Amino acid sequence: MASWSEFAAAQPRLAAAIRDLVHQYGPGLGYLATVRSDGGPRVHPVSPVIRDDGLYCFILDSPKRRDLERDGRYALHSFPPEDTDDEAYLSGRARRVTDRDTVASLAGAMRAEAGVNWRLYEFSVDVAMLARRRPGEHGPGGAAYEVWRDADGDAPEEVDRVQ
Repeated sequence: MASWSEFAAAQPRLAAAIRDLVHQYGPGLGYLATVRSDGGPRVHPVSPVIRDDGLYCFILDSPKRRDLERDGRYALHSFPPEDTDDEAYLSGRARRVTDRDTVASLAGAMRAEAGVNWRLYEFSVDVAMLARRRPGEHGPGGAAYEVWRDADGDAPEEVDRVQ
């Protein structure tokens, strides 16, 4: 499992493109998928925060937070842009952030209210995917995909480009 900063160091162009899609409207916007206790998916809109040091999300007391506490697997999909069908996708594991300085820094930057029952989570990156779809650029109805998978043990990281 790679941290966001490790992924961004390994693939700076891909990380920047994903960050741009997630933060295209200013604050981060995306859809978070978690694993319900029965194994099914649960999807909710969220406001992820991508900084140089990590990929974070404040999660209110909710079924999705209980999902993350029980089974940290997640998938995050960017909110769709208005002018293209481009998309970004990340998956990995979420872990609760308990470091007071990190929590305070992000809460201040994101204006997270102290009296609300939220917890901060950091998301690792096991898979990152970027799809670019622009008419005529990749053939009729075509798309260009770039997929990065975190190295497992001594295996090299993989980047696949498909057009």
